[in-house]
Formats: sequence, C-alpha cells, structure tokens
Amino acid sequence: MAIFIGPNFFHYYRSPLSFDELVVVADNFHLKPLMPLLTGDGLFYVLALSQQAVRLLECTRSSATEVEVENLPKSMDDALQYDPTAKDGQYRLSTSKGGTNNSFQHAGSFHGQGSPDQDKSQQDILQYFHIVDHALYEFLKNKKAPLVLAGVEYLFRIYREANNYPHLVAEGITGNPEHLKPEELHEQALPIVEPVFLQAQQEAMERYQELAAITEKTSTDVEEAVSAAYYGRVEELFVAVGVQQWGTFNPDTNIIEIHQEAEVGDDDLLNSAAIQPILNGGTVYAVEPEKVPAEAPLAAVFRY
Repeated sequence: MAIFIGPNFFHYYRSPLSFDELVVVADNFHLKPLMPLLTGDGLFYVLALSQQAVRLLECTRSSATEVEVENLPKSMDDALQYDPTAKDGQYRLSTSKGGTNNSFQHAGSFHGQGSPDQDKSQQDILQYFHIVDHALYEFLKNKKAPLVLAGVEYLFRIYREANNYPHLVAEGITGNPEHLKPEELHEQALPIVEPVFLQAQQEAMERYQELAAITEKTSTDVEEAVSAAYYGRVEELFVAVGVQQWGTFNPDTNIIEIHQEAEVGDDDLLNSAAIQPILNGGTVYAVEPEKVPAEAPLAAVFRY
C-alpha cells in the first residue's frame, strides 16, 4: 500500500508491487517505488476502435482505466455528423481547415450519399480516423508509452495511414472490441507490449554504454544528475529502487548536500532526480540496483 498525506490531501493506493516499509517526510511525495508501474516499463495505452465506438484505455501491468479524451468522437457517425433520419444515409463530412491536406478537421458543408447496402467507404473511415488521431495526438503528445490497437483487422491498415503517434505498436488485438471489458483488453494487450518494454530498456542500456564510452553525455554522479534533471537536461535515467540517497538540493544556488543518514529537511535525491525527467518529457527506468549501469544509484543520459 502507498499512502500520501499533505495539507488537505489524503490518498492511498493498493499496488501489485511489494514495498520495503518506508516513511518519508519531505516537500515532495516519495514516488520512486511506484515508478516501475508508471514509467519506462509499465505504462501503455489501448485504443479500441470500431465504426460504432472509440475507447482509450490507460494501462499498467496490473490495471486498465478508460480515460476521457477531449474532442474524441464517440463513433464514426458522431465524427462525420451522419444523419440517421436521411433515407439515403446522408451524412455531413468534416472538412479540413485550410484545405484537404490539413489533418485538423472541422465540420463543413460537404455532403455525401452513403450506400445502404454496403459499409461506409474506406475514404470515410480514413477521415474518421484522422479526427480520432487528432484528438489522441493532443492527449498523447510528449508521451512515449506504447499504443496498442484493438479492432477488426482491416481497420488497422486504415488507422495506420491516419496515425501520427510515433509509438503505435505493430501488432494489435484483432476482433470486435465493442463488448470487451477493459480487463479483457488489458489481458490481451500485455503479451504484445511486454517485448516492447524489454526492447526499449535494452536499447536504452546499450545507448548509455555507447555514449559513456565516447562522450560526456552520461553520468553516474548523483550531484551532477540531480542538477541536470532539474534543469531539463536528462533524456533517460536509470534509478535504483529500494535505495535512498538522502540530502538537499537548492535550485536557486544549485548547491547539493549529501548525507549518509536522513536529516531534518532531507529528501531522497534519487526520487528528486527521477521525478524531473518525467515532467520534462524524458524516460525513467526504475530498476533493481544491479541493473543500473556501473551498479551506481543512478545513471543519466543528458540531452546536451
């Protein structure tokens, strides 16, 4: 269990991870033990797609939660302003602002006639998916979590044509997802994302080793990494779970003090270093101590 208490604030969470008992009193919440669930090797999304419904699930290895996305259409009819009362299946397509090459879609005055004896055309589906993609892009921008598609297989190719999110996974969950519960989609997605997580972490480790050998863009020095993380220089960070490095960091003076034992006013500097890359669009791998390069408490890759 993880408990967070502050002025007018009390939240607790049940976690599938087991923790070493720890109490921290500091200016920031101690989040490092939870990071394996939230970053690097734990967070992913499932996009359940059909012409009748769209859902986005935010998942960890142990949970799946449907999230609300601003401007995400509820269905293809909703996106294309289909008129169900029209005898010929008339619908009002959304047209692009500034021309058809602009993916930002707005409702327009172009009208088409749907055929009652066949499914919506692939062009209509593609436009629908452009609208979905635009809403998701605003929600997912600056994120690096894998996105898994769930839907009838022929829709995958069309959606990939509209997609602008760079972390869309090649493999998807095939079949109609409309009646699948979040837990069922989560269960089918886990085997798909597991190799992605392992590959990403391995590639990050290899990248660190290569840079460490030829440049000064890496560091295992706690003082250097904490300061660099605060100022947005850390692109990737390996940090040891179950290990604390007590001390203080003053961002105004850029002075760090490290203490062997926790003193009044101290924070876990490893926790401080791990929070900042997430806030600045970086990636954090919270791993067992022996998996940190050079077996240091942390290892950072700098942007510059």
